[in-house]
Amino acid sequence: MAHSYEDRILRVLEHIYDNPAGDLSLDALADVAAMSRFHWHRVFRALTGETCAQMVRRIRLHLAAMALVQGDESIDRVAYQVGYPNSRSFARVFAEAYGMTPAAFRKAGRLLPFDQTLLQKGLPMYPVDIRNEPARTLTAVAHKGAYGEIGRSFESFAAICSSRGLWPRMREMIGVYLDAPDTVAESDLRSYAGASSDLDDAPDGMEQLTLRGGRTAVMTYKGPYSGIHGAYGDLFGAWLPKSGEEPADLPCYEIYLNDPQTVAPEDLLTEICLPLK
Repeated sequence: MAHSYEDRILRVLEHIYDNPAGDLSLDALADVAAMSRFHWHRVFRALTGETCAQMVRRIRLHLAAMALVQGDESIDRVAYQVGYPNSRSFARVFAEAYGMTPAAFRKAGRLLPFDQTLLQKGLPMYPVDIRNEPARTLTAVAHKGAYGEIGRSFESFAAICSSRGLWPRMREMIGVYLDAPDTVAESDLRSYAGASSDLDDAPDGMEQLTLRGGRTAVMTYKGPYSGIHGAYGDLFGAWLPKSGEEPADLPCYEIYLNDPQTVAPEDLLTEICLPLK
């Protein structure tokens, strides 16, 4: 029975991500889940920690933030694509969540990778430390496609952990990114969304992989996840060439230090980890 509710949650999460401009009312999502509106509300909140309305709003605004920074659509079009036909209401809701208007957010986000003064001086915009990271066993959901859309796989991972009572076995939330975005088609990018854990085997629907640990350059990025791509440019364009270090032939990974459900986007903390030789 638990898996039945898990399947319903996962189905609804996929529906939200695939149809951000559609009818995502409580009644509509209850229909997707094939449950009564009253009971669905309770089940969803118990398993996700959010109401349907809270999650829909958060996902819509996250998708909008990604589109504003990484795309060229007009702000009115971005608003429409995530379910806000009234651009004024979109601007108000976006500013409440992100602390600035969509136009200001777009400008700030797009400036991140292009600060030539800092690049010329070899000064990273974010602090970088070299640490000896521990080896970790990661339990995760595989994700294929744009890295900016990995949030949907993290939502699925969280729903599975909640429905199966796995959270006590989980540690840091981690994303692993296997491919270089500039050399692999966006649709073919491979990544994992999960957490370090003390599980011996991967539960159904998940995979396990090992992060080697050892010498690692760790950049601490503060801000919304939509700006992380700029921090990578900073790490590889400003810090690495001046560091005297060489990357190991291992993927980068990110450690998420706080929870986007409870922390404002501008206060999110992410450690971007680059394994070194």
